[in-house]
Amino acid sequence: MDAPRRARELRPLIEASAAETEAAGRLAPGLAAELARAGFFRLLLPRWLNGPQLDPPTFVRVVEELAGVDASTAWVVCQTSGCSMIAAYLPRQLAETMFGPAEGVLAWGPPASATAQAVPGGWAVSGTWGFLSGCHHATWVGGACAVAFPGASDEERTFLFPADEVQLMERWRVLGLRGTGSDSFSVAGAFVPTERAPRRDHPADRLDPSPLYRFHTTQLFAAGFGGVALGIARALLDDLLATTARQPRGARSTLRDDEAFQLQLGRWEARLRAARALLLTTIDGAWHAVSMANDELTLRQRIDIRLAASHAIAEARDVGTAAFHAAGSSAIFTTQGFERRLRDLLTLGQQVQARDDHFQTAGRSLLGLPTNSPFV
Repeated sequence: MDAPRRARELRPLIEASAAETEAAGRLAPGLAAELARAGFFRLLLPRWLNGPQLDPPTFVRVVEELAGVDASTAWVVCQTSGCSMIAAYLPRQLAETMFGPAEGVLAWGPPASATAQAVPGGWAVSGTWGFLSGCHHATWVGGACAVAFPGASDEERTFLFPADEVQLMERWRVLGLRGTGSDSFSVAGAFVPTERAPRRDHPADRLDPSPLYRFHTTQLFAAGFGGVALGIARALLDDLLATTARQPRGARSTLRDDEAFQLQLGRWEARLRAARALLLTTIDGAWHAVSMANDELTLRQRIDIRLAASHAIAEARDVGTAAFHAAGSSAIFTTQGFERRLRDLLTLGQQVQARDDHFQTAGRSLLGLPTNSPFV
């Protein structure tokens, strides 16, 4: 699968569907169907399941390409593709049941108020999970939950449910990324057999030895959403460049001929390129090291990925916001791309991937202090 080329080919359809996606609060049906047919909800699925199994640097570039057209589309592709990595931790028969059909898609949410009680053959699970991006196009949904064993530390398992056995709750009424359909679901005392409660990202339980799955979903989500942020900011900057022939009200020259604007534009371009280079260089270096050594990512590599992704998001947010401001009053109209892109970028900047304490984790590591963050 030449995913970057296919992503470029899909740009016209994504752009034509953007308004419908935003209004509906989920990907437009025609777009979702085409993305599913092209395998974009499973970009990190193993090859033995006929998945693309993209390498991490290519994955980041693909979601960045999509985000340059519509951030909601890119976000759903990033999220569902990350979820597909769980196939490397599943018994083969279950993995084939879930992902064997071409339309097999998994969406999950982060740990919330949930409990899981061990029962014969599995678990009795109750709880609510939100932020299930892409759940309206999924055939399976999941939710993580910490489980306790007598005399042992808690561990996290991901409980998997056929989508037609749960009731989705439409709660995604938000500022931006409206088209991700990141809604919620609840279960009460649902039985989940042991095989459908894997310890994802746990090396001892990994059944696929491929280098890709030595990356945890944590690292691929971080890098992927960093790519989404960069794609949005690049689009905002490009949108701004297309307006520079105008002469702002009361100004003596066009924006293009304004020396102060020229200076700032150069700085914004440098910041965005530098952030992108750091993210891609970092993820490429980790990929090369893991592929060559056939070993787990080191703590240093995991922290570096988190640092580069957090920096990409922060720089993209700042540059994108500055580009919106520089565009003046023309940017506020919904007939332009500016306002939707800005809302999407600001919403992305509120997600867990963009938290400032990720930089503290990196700082503690540099000082030789313990780092106990669950996000590295």
